[in-house]
Amino acid sequence: MFGGIDPKKMQAMMRQMGIKQEEIEVQRVIIETPGKNIIIEPANVQKITMQGQDSWQVTGEAREESSEKGPSDEDIQMVADKAGVSKEKAKAALEESDGDIAEAIMKLSG
Repeated sequence: MFGGIDPKKMQAMMRQMGIKQEEIEVQRVIIETPGKNIIIEPANVQKITMQGQDSWQVTGEAREESSEKGPSDEDIQMVADKAGVSKEKAKAALEESDGDIAEAIMKLSG
């Protein structure tokens, strides 16, 4: 931003202007949106406080994933085994019960 300025001098100037900058130690940042998640990993996060307002600066490598997640393979297998049904039926029951394993087994067993 300001080439040639010593980082310590830059911090001192920012403090004089009432700007506080703090590095936050994180592994990853996940931004959840209605249709997708943006995962930034590895991530660097700076918290910047100026005039009582906090701002967050996030840098790193980003990737996108669908936020629509279904039941895990382990949950599907457990429901299928306990209820004695196919994996397809177990998955459908889990989706209908919003991932509630006990409810899915009861629906399929009853």
